[in-house]
Amino acid sequence: MAKAIHSMIRVLDKQRSLAFYERAFALKVIERLAFEGFTLIYLSNEESGFELELTINHSRTEPYAIGDGYGHLALSVDDHEAEHARFEALGLNPTPPRELKLEGRTLARFFFVQDPDGYKIEVLQRGGRYQ
Repeated sequence: MAKAIHSMIRVLDKQRSLAFYERAFALKVIERLAFEGFTLIYLSNEESGFELELTINHSRTEPYAIGDGYGHLALSVDDHEAEHARFEALGLNPTPPRELKLEGRTLARFFFVQDPDGYKIEVLQRGGRYQ
């Protein structure tokens, strides 16, 4: 059976991205692999073995176009209201908290934030299918 191990995004400013993911989600550098022309940086935290791979193309000077095919990354937290307040205090500009309901039942409580390159990240209250 397959196991999800990482998701990769291309970022323009390595330091700005590392600072964002550290502040927002306590993701720390697990490994850096420097190649000629590009660097791969793997981030993770103690909550999960899943990693975020940042790809930095050394010659890139223009921001990446996210396109209309990308959706979002999703991370679950124990208390999305407290995390929302923390994100606001850090100046990370989260969207207002929302609820996803189906047939009158609340399925999820969440908000979104964007990283420095414009990638959307959903922050979900942990529970139900969103562990």
